[in-house]
Amino acid sequence: MRTLLALARLIDALTERTGRLVIWLVLAATLISAGNALARYAFGESSNAWLEIQWYLFGAMFLLAAGYTLKHNGHVRIDIFYNRFGPRGRAWIDLAGGLLFLLPMAGLLTWLSWPMFHEAWITHEMSPDAGGLLRWPVKLLLPTGFALLALQGVAEIIKRIGVLTGHLVLPREAPEEEV
Repeated sequence: MRTLLALARLIDALTERTGRLVIWLVLAATLISAGNALARYAFGESSNAWLEIQWYLFGAMFLLAAGYTLKHNGHVRIDIFYNRFGPRGRAWIDLAGGLLFLLPMAGLLTWLSWPMFHEAWITHEMSPDAGGLLRWPVKLLLPTGFALLALQGVAEIIKRIGVLTGHLVLPREAPEEEV
């Protein structure tokens, strides 16, 4: 179990680093959006590339931060029964949810989105809009984001098994708030 918990800590560290990097995409998207609006309204200039990079960054924020959100318990959960259980009951629910829903969904979406990225990569797919960008980078976000979510799902499953076997005590499951 120690080895699995060490693996979960490594995955948590990767997820944390990824999430902290993705936070900077919010600033980049905001600056690009403001710059694009300023150029359009002040100078009458606009660029499809600038609009598309905003969309790419928006997609990157959500896809690449999904594992970070899961790690920090910020995902949507229907708490009809969950809060009535103690740590072991919550661990069972999280374990079942991870094994029955999260991992199959994230794995399937990773697998299904890979050919779409691969096709865009091979064909050098471009946006049909004038001045548009390559499409493969944004299509790579799909399998990457879902793979990172699945990886964090594995870490969460390991931690719940640790709780159930008495090797780990998790703090109260409450969403963490960013300052």
